Amino acid sequence: MKTPSRRRATTALLVLLLATSSPAVLADAYADVRAELVAAYQAEDYAAMRVAADTALGARPEYPSALFNKALAEVLDGDTAAAMATLGRLVEKRIDLRLEDIESFAPLAEHPAWASYQAGIDAIRLPVGNATVVLTADRSDFIPEGIAVNAAGDIILGSIRHGQVLFLRSGMAETAIGPAGHWSVFGMRFDGDGGLWFASSRVPQYVGISDRSAYKAGLFRLNLRTLQVDQRARLPVADGSQVLGDLVIAGSTIYTTDSVDGPVYQYSIPEEAYSVLVSRGDFGSPQGLVLDESGEHLYVADYIGGLYRVALDDRRVEKVAVPRSVSDYGIDGLYRHGDRLIAIQNGIRPHRVTAFTLSDGGLAVDSAEILAMNLPEFDEPTLGTVVGDDFYFVANSHWNRFDADNNLPDDLSGPIVLRLKLSAHGSPER
Repeated sequence: MKTPSRRRATTALLVLLLATSSPAVLADAYADVRAELVAAYQAEDYAAMRVAADTALGARPEYPSALFNKALAEVLDGDTAAAMATLGRLVEKRIDLRLEDIESFAPLAEHPAWASYQAGIDAIRLPVGNATVVLTADRSDFIPEGIAVNAAGDIILGSIRHGQVLFLRSGMAETAIGPAGHWSVFGMRFDGDGGLWFASSRVPQYVGISDRSAYKAGLFRLNLRTLQVDQRARLPVADGSQVLGDLVIAGSTIYTTDSVDGPVYQYSIPEEAYSVLVSRGDFGSPQGLVLDESGEHLYVADYIGGLYRVALDDRRVEKVAVPRSVSDYGIDGLYRHGDRLIAIQNGIRPHRVTAFTLSDGGLAVDSAEILAMNLPEFDEPTLGTVVGDDFYFVANSHWNRFDADNNLPDDLSGPIVLRLKLSAHGSPER
């Protein structure tokens, strides 16, 4: 989102509240107290604003927007020392909210700790990672999201804008498959039987052929030999929006997340039927998901809640513990390489690819390593895939370029796919 370099605190507050939120309706304790916080701000009752900010952090511990609001309340209340301490927690997580551009934080420039804070921010803004560009496609209006890569290195991309599936085979011309009863193409996975399953949803950014049916989302299988969609599993219609954004396959079962409505579904391929694995309301905005090495648990990234593990036998949902110095918010794509979860985080700034090393039997993050950040090709990275010890991912989804009417500028680059070498660390994802 483009913003002017100077702004009033009201604008700053509202922008930062929304900037790291998901498209989901945030009907939870955090949303309730956020309304109290905004009301206190507008009434210039900064003591009450601080109370609300602390309550919000209780609802979503270490949530970047909540930390921003806490620091804002503290500086407006004249407590610059407390504000600097709060901002230090953001620096520790390597999160940069460009506070030097916000007028309300100007008093902090006189604080003795400001120079150290700014040095930390300058370090956060440096490029991280040695990613290789493996693909550029001259399709500026494609708007990539889903990606699959086979053992030969052939790349398949899905388009949000036009619902196309684009094949980019080594040494061969591009092949584009248009919509076949589906809409925007999100996550995709090979099924091991000559097929490619992908999640598809009818979102406002889609400009393909209008679907007059009531269906809004589903799973679709593309036969890689015939290049025809040969299976369609449309999600039963519910009230409100439904967006299936990612999936993972385990034998004859597909697990998929609804990032807006909230449930995690399992789809039986033989029975052609959906059932609910995790009910609506347990997650705020479930996004990426991946099986653990045993195949008995499913890791799910809640965009506004962090990392969770779901036991497939009894559907128990457990929060994965993370150190305070680590942020597990804003995860879009989620993958596994041995005992590390590889996450694309585009809900925190700067956007990054992070490797979370698991401990405590898979229920805690022992450490986190940023593998890529601030790379010149980045324009909201989204989804990826692990192939052996390589991680391929879409570097420039352009989701941040849509305006209020879902139009795009004319100067966009075509799809860019980057590859990161992952250190040998156990077996890759299933």
